Amino acid sequence: MVSNDVRIELCRLARSRKTRTSLFSKERPTHWAPYEVRKPGSGDAFTADSCWTFVADLIEGGVDIETIMLDQPPGKTGYVIKVDGFGGDRIYIKLQLVGGKVIGRSFHASTNEDEK
Repeated sequence: MVSNDVRIELCRLARSRKTRTSLFSKERPTHWAPYEVRKPGSGDAFTADSCWTFVADLIEGGVDIETIMLDQPPGKTGYVIKVDGFGGDRIYIKLQLVGGKVIGRSFHASTNEDEK
């Protein structure tokens, strides 16, 4: 369970294009694929902006957020959200807080590997 302060920070940063990113780097690899994920309810694909709105709305709505230790970079904290998607799919979301920004590390359909 994450603190209310972390939840507020994740939500605030996710809502602004200036404070969110999902750019891949060797130090912080990402699998940010909103176009491959269908929105719950409509079945439409997420866009670059709508996935961040979805994430912020989930956090604001009190979704469970799991704290994990990241492999890359080693020992750093990540925040994982797993939610129902469209048609029985699951959506796997992983975030990281770094220097006043939220990094989208994962946004994709969930696999069995993610559920471990």
